Amino acid sequence: MNLKSKVVIITGASSGIGKALAYELAGRGANLVLGARQYVTLCEITQDIEKRFQTKAVAAQCDVSVEDDCAFLIKQAILTFGKIDVLINNAGISMRALFKDLDLKVLKTLMDVNFWGTVYCTKYALPEIVKTKGSIVGVSSIAGYKGLPGRTGYSASKFAMNGFLDALRIENLRTGVHVMTACPGFTASNIRNTALNQSAQQQGESSLNEEKMMTAEEVAKLIADGIEIRTRTLIMTGQGKLTVTLSKIFPAWLDKLVYNVFTKEKDPLLK
Repeated sequence: MNLKSKVVIITGASSGIGKALAYELAGRGANLVLGARQYVTLCEITQDIEKRFQTKAVAAQCDVSVEDDCAFLIKQAILTFGKIDVLINNAGISMRALFKDLDLKVLKTLMDVNFWGTVYCTKYALPEIVKTKGSIVGVSSIAGYKGLPGRTGYSASKFAMNGFLDALRIENLRTGVHVMTACPGFTASNIRNTALNQSAQQQGESSLNEEKMMTAEEVAKLIADGIEIRTRTLIMTGQGKLTVTLSKIFPAWLDKLVYNVFTKEKDPLLK
């Protein structure tokens, strides 16, 4: 798929990977519909993109955990451009707390945003994407392949996303619709700063070393490349590929390895 003049919807586009995707795809000539809760920030991004690139960008306030907001986002794209070529389900939220300590509303919030947000947007966009034989992308995580300690809700939501996209891909084998599951490694963004603690409050500080992580811009480029060549599954780091492989052949050993890695966090939850 050549992205020039294609219409792309991106959720969670006000920061991090979503914002980086907006600039990357605009640079490749795509027209954009950007959704996020931070409407003022979105408007600033769309204005900047239209100044810098020969493309059009539209902002739509959208909380993906609200079905009506997702329906509005998709409707905005159709009303503005008359079609949809690509939907990137990027909006997401993380968490950090042991299951025994957390309020269950943390898990509900994670599922509402990460899983149901993907389902809602995909449901409303799919008929239009079938018409264009376009792409549906889910920005998932290695946590969707291997459960991570202190991230029970996050892992559950990403496992659910992966299963949903996998089934959707098979359902559309003969429609021409491309479905891609994109799994970045740990990415330097504000997702850990806004991650929920055991009381469903933002933790405010990352527990990991951000300097050694992929940048959002690196992730955006890989996702854009994946859309263009219609990749099925995009696992972006050697560590991620190794984790997926080990989970299949040495799962018990991997459990111990993951445990040891997470004892080295700042203020570790595991001792």
